[in-house]
Amino acid sequence: MDCVIEPGRSRNEPLLPPAGILAVNPADWGSLKEYARTHGFRRQSLFHAGLYCSDSIFLAGPAVGAPMAVLCLEKLVALGGRRIVLYGWCGALSEQLHLTDVVVPGWGLIEEGTSLHYGGLYTGGSGPDPVLRQLLMDGLTAEGFAPVQGPVWTTDAPYRETVVKVDRYRDAGVLAVDMEYSALCTVAAFRRIRLAGVLLVSDELWRRPWTPGFARKSFRRKGHALLMMLIDLLTAETMGHDEGERLR
Repeated sequence: MDCVIEPGRSRNEPLLPPAGILAVNPADWGSLKEYARTHGFRRQSLFHAGLYCSDSIFLAGPAVGAPMAVLCLEKLVALGGRRIVLYGWCGALSEQLHLTDVVVPGWGLIEEGTSLHYGGLYTGGSGPDPVLRQLLMDGLTAEGFAPVQGPVWTTDAPYRETVVKVDRYRDAGVLAVDMEYSALCTVAAFRRIRLAGVLLVSDELWRRPWTPGFARKSFRRKGHALLMMLIDLLTAETMGHDEGERLR
């Protein structure tokens, strides 16, 4: 089907390195900007989000919610992005997850509207690239982050996460909820690029009353350490000949 508008790269826009991080939460962007500034990254434009690139990787964000995250992803792909790690936050549905736990999502439960326009089905599923996901699992495990794997529910309406839905999805084995993951997986499959995610547990929906933790210093410290580790992992993967060839 022909679309009226297609994402593209204009003559004055950069060609990005293939690997990068899309950090969707605004609170994480300060860490990425400081890292980019001190490591000689070049600043580029990306709608009202930020984009910095080196010869090895790019750093993009923030992009809250499925529509904005997909808009940024489409542009990153048009500029050359081919191996992209989503970094974001999630709310824990399962009692096995607690604040600052790390989740590497598998199957994504689609309850956002963006996926529908790329062939995704409402309450259907979409998933990550298995090779990139395994790279993340291995790297996080080696660095002591103890990642948990499992399904994630993606919604456009965080203020409509009802008790009934939380309990139903938890009982079905869904670990957590976010606002971008399933849409990004759907679009990555549509554009034939590799994408996987890492989510940090920011609040506990299984606990009543609801328990947020994203304002805690321990949460911010964990998020910063996690982002720095992901940057190092992607940089090493890009520069390492053996691993780089395996992922292409």
